[in-house]
Amino acid sequence: MKTVATLPVIIPIAAAALSMVSIRRPLLRRMIGMASSVAYFAVAAWLVVIVDRSGTVVAAQGDWPAPLGIPLVADRLAVLLLATSAAALLAVLVYAVAKPRTDTEFPAFHSVYQLLAAGVALALLTGDLFTLFVAFEMMLTASYVLITYRAGGSETRSTITYVVIGLVASALLLTAIALIYAVTGTVNIADLTTKLDSVPSGLRTGLGWLLFMIFGIKAAIFPLFFWLPDSYPAAPAPVTALFAGLLTKIGVYAIVRTQTLLFPSERPVTFMLVIAGLTMVVGVLGAIAQKDMKRILSFHIVSQIGYMIMGLAFFTVSGIAATIVFIVHQIVVKAALFLVTGMVEYTEGTGAIDDISGVARRSPMIAVLFLPAALSLAGFPPFSGFIGKLALIESGFDSGRWVVVGVSLVASVLTLFSMTKIWSGVFWGRTGNAQRPAVPIGMAAGAAGLVVVSIGVALGGEALLGYAQRAAVDLLTEGAYRDVVLGRSS
Repeated sequence: MKTVATLPVIIPIAAAALSMVSIRRPLLRRMIGMASSVAYFAVAAWLVVIVDRSGTVVAAQGDWPAPLGIPLVADRLAVLLLATSAAALLAVLVYAVAKPRTDTEFPAFHSVYQLLAAGVALALLTGDLFTLFVAFEMMLTASYVLITYRAGGSETRSTITYVVIGLVASALLLTAIALIYAVTGTVNIADLTTKLDSVPSGLRTGLGWLLFMIFGIKAAIFPLFFWLPDSYPAAPAPVTALFAGLLTKIGVYAIVRTQTLLFPSERPVTFMLVIAGLTMVVGVLGAIAQKDMKRILSFHIVSQIGYMIMGLAFFTVSGIAATIVFIVHQIVVKAALFLVTGMVEYTEGTGAIDDISGVARRSPMIAVLFLPAALSLAGFPPFSGFIGKLALIESGFDSGRWVVVGVSLVASVLTLFSMTKIWSGVFWGRTGNAQRPAVPIGMAAGAAGLVVVSIGVALGGEALLGYAQRAAVDLLTEGAYRDVVLGRSS
């Protein structure tokens, strides 16, 4: 099983190399990419089953024991998000391969795509802060290529902003890791759970806030989100879907991991709840003010991050479990919505609400895919978003956090309003007589696959929440992560 835990990193790296060797053979590149993504998903799903039954799997690279070596730690939280990310990566790749001109415009697409997948796996599985930095660099380098390769004209400024903010966040993260190493002598997360206890309280608090801010930039929390609404819409639909579904969620994952394991005594609950509430409200108000589908959904990325931070800020098993469920829901639904938006742009030539109407009559399949994903985003029962938001609200009531729960309910209503704005403006109204291109079956299949997964999340909500609660217990039980990684008995 230790070997299996390394495969989600090894498989896409090998596929990236093979794709580069096959750069002049488009069909072979597609076959390698698809085979890698299917294997990646299969391994991740298998790890979910094994880890939930048998416990955390630790793979020490080079047989160097922690804290000397670099461990890959496949615990319940990591493998659940890995499997969800793998499903999104596979669906987006199916969509991208079917989308006309994807390969001919960018021959290195599959290699870069697989490197991003490897970075996601490494970020989720690593038990080492410096390796986490390396994983972020893998993801960011791949994302720089994906977001800029087709940029031109007005898109250039937005993509440059994305690159600059990414470089600044990386520099800050490397600085924070250097400071942590300077005061503790280690960057192993399990080792840090004890070594940070000997650090003076003020310095420990400062380090905790520094990591929260850095990962907050990557997660796009308030007020560090300004780069996202301009940058994401500039990318092609498959790339935007991938970014929306995964990159900010990896930032949230890093916040959850570090705040629960490394700084359990430094819990700025009130401040985090304020940040969560402002992120929800500012994001959803920004969405309401937009008139382009991609920009509306980009602001909703920001808004929905607030719910995840809210659940974390409760610092309870139920709150963190609700956050985990909500992250799973958001990875799937957000990617699905951007893929559907790409289908609208493909058939209509634009995503501007004022320039489109009657899509439901011309392309009912697109409307059928959009509606459940939109309702799920708004938390409308019985869809997957309702499961996550209900769990967050119940946890908030149990914790006595009435104000932030009220803010989250208002944000949900406003989210529903903004989705209704798209539904009524884009999918209904006048139809026009112009001919529209048919959506390739592969594009529809990619989006439909994610919608089906979202429905599956809703149907299996009770089982998923139970799993998430076990993962939350693992995070909040003092010494549990340390003991399994360092090989100590509890």
